Order: sequence, then C-alpha cells, then structure tokens
Amino acid sequence: MLLSGSLDQPESNRSALGSRIREAREAMGVPRIEAANVVGVSLSTFQAWEAGEREPDATKISIYAKKYGLAADWLLFGEGEMRKGSTDKVASSSDSQCQCCDTLGNPVDLDEFVFIPRYNLKAAAGHGAAVAGEKPIFSMSFRRYWIDNFLRIDPKDLSVLSVKGDSMEGVLNDRDVILVNHADTSPTTGLYVLRIEGDLLVKRVQKLPGGKLEIMSANEAYRPFEIDPANPGGDFAVVGRVVWFGRQL
Repeated sequence: MLLSGSLDQPESNRSALGSRIREAREAMGVPRIEAANVVGVSLSTFQAWEAGEREPDATKISIYAKKYGLAADWLLFGEGEMRKGSTDKVASSSDSQCQCCDTLGNPVDLDEFVFIPRYNLKAAAGHGAAVAGEKPIFSMSFRRYWIDNFLRIDPKDLSVLSVKGDSMEGVLNDRDVILVNHADTSPTTGLYVLRIEGDLLVKRVQKLPGGKLEIMSANEAYRPFEIDPANPGGDFAVVGRVVWFGRQL
C-alpha cells in the first residue's frame, strides 16, 4: 500500500526511485511526455523525477503505478516484480523498448518532438476550397524546443494544411504546407486562413480603422476586398494565423 504525503527520501533513494520510474516507462515504450500527462505534471518535472533531482509525492506515484500496472513494492523499494501479478520481470529498456533512429542509425528521443495533425484540407490561395469534416491523414513532427521557445504556442492549437492556387504566388505557392495557429483569431496584420461561405482561403489580412479587415492577395490579378467581422453578411470566420510554411523546391 502506498503511503500518503511526501516520500521524503534521501538523495540516493530518490535517485533509485527515479531510475525505476524511468525503467518502467522505457520498458513499456511510453514517451516521457505521455507519462508526465498521465500523472498531471510538466515534462520538466517528470524529467527531474527520473534524474533523481526532485521527489514525487505518494499520490503521483500511486497514479503512475495504477495507470501502468506496476507493483508498489517494486516501484518504491525495488523489491519483487515490476508488474502486478507477473512471474517474469518486464524486460529492461535495452531489450524491449522500441528504439527510434534517424537515417544514420543514431537514436532519436521522441520527447524532443511534437506531432501536429496534417489535414487533407487545402487553404486555397485562389477561389477557395470547400471545408469538409476531415480527420487528420497523418502527423508532421516539429521540434518541441522551437515551438515552446520561438513560436510560444500550445501545440494543441496547431494544425498543418496545404495551399492550393496562385493568388498568393511568391509568398505562398501552390502545394506549400502551412502551420496554422488556431488560437490567433483576432487579426492585426499578417497571413491568415479564413473561412468564407464554407471555403478556406489563405490571405494577407490588415486591420483597418473601425475594425474592418482588408483581405489581400499577393497576385495582382485578385482584387482586395473588405470584411466587417462584426457584420460579415454571411459565413465568415478567422480560422487561424499562418506561423510557418514548408515548400518543395
């Protein structure tokens, strides 16, 4: 039975506990960020637990043990088997963990990445592409450090779309992919994905005095127009701001 309150262990015991927390996670192939979310702590806190730098309280340890079916005596004291009711101890990470590697065979830590859903929707740089109730077709990986420290956006607010058409040619080209921040729906000046009459469009937006928005294309063949968000006169929404794009040369 797990005791309530702080474990209050000496440094050597904290280090051993942290090693077992990590051993169990790696043996089950659980990403560090997933385990942190399960017990309700930040990634940095969970990393500190595994390194023996910080002490988890008994409540968090209990949640961790119950979620992954770990034996409390093994987790706390290193006694008995790792899993409840097991006759054989789960193999160590070197035996059972799914190792991810780059193209040269170097190990890759998946915790360093976030996986953003890529939708089969096209934000048209032209006359529009109809919005459908799509599910993600796959995910695209981005460095967590870049998103946290440069974009400073919650990854849950991001998605990837593709660009179709020529109205933004030279800025965003046909078949470019764009990373969209769905939390930024109050335009000032920048590139935004808009929904107009059920279609998605990507345009340059400028906020005008009085609150109206000027919607512009990079291609002069497409005339600019204005929309009053307070009274758009039809279906209109700011889907999000474009914060990154990728292009095949």
